[in-house]
Amino acid sequence: MARQQDVDKLFHVKNAFYVGNYQQAINDAQHVIGSSPLVTLERDAFLYRSYIAQGNYRIVLQELKTADPLLQPLKTLVDYLSPGANKPAVVSDIDARVAKGTELSNDIFIIVAATIYYHEDNYEAALKILHGAESLELRAFTLQCLLAMNRPDLASKQLKLLQDIEDDATLTQLAQAWLNLSQGGPGVQDAHYSIMELAERLGALGAGPAAVGAAAAASRGMWEEAEQMLTEAQTRTPQQPELLLGLTVTAAHSSKPPEVSSRYLAQLIDSYPEHPFTREYNAKQNELKRLAAQYQPSVAS
Repeated sequence: MARQQDVDKLFHVKNAFYVGNYQQAINDAQHVIGSSPLVTLERDAFLYRSYIAQGNYRIVLQELKTADPLLQPLKTLVDYLSPGANKPAVVSDIDARVAKGTELSNDIFIIVAATIYYHEDNYEAALKILHGAESLELRAFTLQCLLAMNRPDLASKQLKLLQDIEDDATLTQLAQAWLNLSQGGPGVQDAHYSIMELAERLGALGAGPAAVGAAAAASRGMWEEAEQMLTEAQTRTPQQPELLLGLTVTAAHSSKPPEVSSRYLAQLIDSYPEHPFTREYNAKQNELKRLAAQYQPSVAS
C-alpha cells in the first residue's frame, strides 16, 4: 500500500478515471512524478487504462514494449477490445493464466481478467478471481458483478464493506448509486442525488456515471434532465454505446420528432453490432420476421 502522501498524488487521477473523465485522468497522470516504484506503477496503470478506455490502443501497445512487467496484462485487454479481435482465443489465454495462478498477486492482471470475464457475461468467473480482493476498486467491481447477476442482497453486503473502508470515496458513492438504481423505489432518488453530487464535486462525468444519473432522472420522469446529462457526456466521449442507448430512450419520451430516436437507434446498431442490446435487438427482429413469414398467404392475391 502506498504511503498517504503517495496516495494523495494519485487522488485526482483516480477520481477522474472512476467517473469516466479519461482525458482528465491522462492529463493529471502526466503531471504526477512517481515518488516510489509503486506510485509510478499505479500512475502508469491508470494512464494506460485511460487510453484504452478512449480506444487509443496504439500508444499503449507501443509503450508497453518497455514498460514494467506488471503492466503487461494490459496488452491482453487491448487484444480483447480491439476491432476484429479473436475473443475466444483471448479468453482461453486468460483461463489458462488464471488456472496457472502465477499472476494472481498482480492487481492489474486481476482487473484485466475480471474485465474480460465481465464482457463475456461470465460473472461467476469474474467473482472467483475477485474473491478476497482488498482494494476499493476491486471490491466495487465485485459489487458490479453481483448486480449483473441480479443479487442485490449480496451487493448490499459488499457496499457495507466499501463504506467501512472509505465511506466518502468516489467509488463508494458510485457503488451506492448503482445499488440504489438497481433496487428502484426510493433508491432511485438517492441514486440521482449521488450522481449530481459527484458532478458538482468532480466536474464533468463520463459515460458510465452519466448513464446512471440519466437513468435515475428518467425513472423520476425527468426526461429533459436525463437527455441533457447524456448529451453533455456524449460531447466529451462520443464513442460510447450506453449514451446512444440512453438518448434513444429519452428522445422517444420527449417532444422531439420520432425520427430523432430512430437515428440514435440506427447509429447504435450500425456502430456497435456486438453490443448486448444490438445482439438482442437483432435477435428479436429476426424472430419477428420468422413469425411473420409463417402467416404469409400461401398464394398471392
